Amino acid sequence: MRLVQFHSPEKGRRIGYIDGQAVVDLTSISPEWTQIYHLFFEARRSGKTITAYVGDTAVYNADKMPYDQLLKARPGDANGWILPPLDHPEPAHCSISGTGLTHLGSMEARDQMHTIANQDETAKTDSQKIFEMGLEEGRPEPGARGVQPEWFYKGSGEILRGHNDFLDIPDFTADGGEEPEIVGCYVVDDDGIPCRLGFAIGNEWADHRMERVNYLWLAPSKMRVCAVGPELVTDETFTDVRGNCRIVRGEEEIYNSGELLTGEDHMSHTLANLEDHHFKYPQFRIPGDVHLHYFGTMKLSFPDRPTFQTGDGIEIRFAGMGAPLVNYVRQIPISDTPVTVEHG
Repeated sequence: MRLVQFHSPEKGRRIGYIDGQAVVDLTSISPEWTQIYHLFFEARRSGKTITAYVGDTAVYNADKMPYDQLLKARPGDANGWILPPLDHPEPAHCSISGTGLTHLGSMEARDQMHTIANQDETAKTDSQKIFEMGLEEGRPEPGARGVQPEWFYKGSGEILRGHNDFLDIPDFTADGGEEPEIVGCYVVDDDGIPCRLGFAIGNEWADHRMERVNYLWLAPSKMRVCAVGPELVTDETFTDVRGNCRIVRGEEEIYNSGELLTGEDHMSHTLANLEDHHFKYPQFRIPGDVHLHYFGTMKLSFPDRPTFQTGDGIEIRFAGMGAPLVNYVRQIPISDTPVTVEHG
């Protein structure tokens, strides 16, 4: 099932699923379903998955709308627009994180950045070391714990952006960096059990220029907005997922990734191992919380493209993941004015 969340200026938040060229408006038959989050808990408490629960619901009289109308819309449009496919009613209870160095291509790109920064082409970088650890111990037998991957935190639900929304380059930096990835979408149930609702396309959006200066700046380089969507796909197996990323400036294509490979067949870690090393921490198993976890990319455009400019468009598509995710770059005017902290 392919689920979406969208906003209607007249009716507020809505949820639905894709049926051919239409969006079936589930909120029109159950007004309390204004978020996938609410639908999950109703299904979970009845002992069913979302797919099974919706399948048992009479939807013959549900409203429908053209999907292409929503896909073309930008946030604030009069006819409504698409929202991220999973979020929390209180953004502070949505945690956004990710893992890197899980794909061969990402190791080569990161290794190149860090080798240049260190000016030492003979020594193994930390990127290469941790990638090799994943190759050796990242695919344990079921029920066993493998080696932990690289892990990073991005922020709360406040940084979450949807389809056709802006990805900002903050005023304290000079560039942004797309990262085409698959995102695991989770809700922790009433008993503290993490439940994977499905997967979505993601643009993790980091600052590779900052990271290149010193890899210890990886953590602040990740503190940016990010995009997820437009769909939450509940039946993807995440074994062999193939896609592409394009960046356009006006009518000109300034970058094309070529084929991108993700899923367990192309990774050094199993999905179960990545999930274990995220949810092993008790603070990530708090009932009711939402987690969006990026699983890494195999290829970055940096430094194979010009510096991003306001208006540049980024399109990421993966087979089997529904409509592509499109976002636009927005440069915040550069400012060296520091933040002033006042005495409380």
